[in-house]
Amino acid sequence: MTGSQDASGSRTTAPWFAEWFNHPFYLQVYSHRNKEEAAQCIRTILSYTGLSLKNPASVSVLDIACGAGRHAIELAKLGYCVTGNDLSPFLLEEARNESTRCDVNLHLTCRDMRNIESLSLFDLVVQLFTSFGYFDSDQDDLLVLQHVYNALKTGGWYVLDLINPVYLEKHIVTESERKAGNLFVHEKRVLEERKITKTITISAPDRETINFTESVRLYSKKEILGLLGKGGFSVTGIVGNYSGEPFNPEESPRMMIFSRKP
Repeated sequence: MTGSQDASGSRTTAPWFAEWFNHPFYLQVYSHRNKEEAAQCIRTILSYTGLSLKNPASVSVLDIACGAGRHAIELAKLGYCVTGNDLSPFLLEEARNESTRCDVNLHLTCRDMRNIESLSLFDLVVQLFTSFGYFDSDQDDLLVLQHVYNALKTGGWYVLDLINPVYLEKHIVTESERKAGNLFVHEKRVLEERKITKTITISAPDRETINFTESVRLYSKKEILGLLGKGGFSVTGIVGNYSGEPFNPEESPRMMIFSRKP
C-alpha cells in the first residue's frame, strides 16, 4: 500500500479504507455489484420503516458511506431528499457523475463517518453493504453511532447492514481468483475471532501488480445490539437479507438492523 507524509515530513500509512476506496481499480474490481440488488434493498427499507407512505419530498435521508452512490441514487430517483457522504473523493465524483446521468438531485459531502454533521436533520440514515466496523477500536464505532444519533430527527430511523458472522464462518471462501475487465484479481480471506480480512492482489497488462487490504470488525447480534443501545438507539427489528426476509441467526447472510432515535 502507498503512504503519505505528515506535517513533520515523516512517512505515514493511510488507513486501508482511505487508500483502497479512493483507487480507480476499486470500482472495476467490484463492477459485479448489482443495481437491482440496491433497488431491492431500498424497497425493503422504505417498506419496513413506513417511509414509502410519506411524500418523498418531505423525507431527508443520509447515506453515511455512499461510495459511488448505488443506494443514494435509488432513493433520489424516488424523490427523496438525499445526502450521500463518503471519505473517498474518487467515489464521490463517480456518484456525482452517475446522478447527472440519471438526472437526479444528490447532495454530496466528504467526511470521515466519525465526524458527520450532527444537526438533527435526517428522517433516515442508512449505512449499507458492510460499511461499519472499519476502525481499530469499538470506541470509534460507537462514535459513529453517536454522530448518527445526533444527525437524526427525533423518531428518525437508522438502518445498519452488517455481515452475519455465523453465516460467514460456515460459508467463507478462503481463496479465489477471477477476472474483472482486464484485471486479474486474486483474493485471500482470513477469518479471525472478531475480524474478516481480505487481501486483494490485482494484476493488469503492462502494469505492476498491486495489493490492497480490506479489514472489517465482525459484530455478533448481541454485540451490535449492545453497541446500538449504548448509542441511544431503540432497535425495532432485524431482517436477514435485502428482500426483507426474517433474520435467521444460523442461515441469514446479512443482519440489517432497524433502529430509531426515541
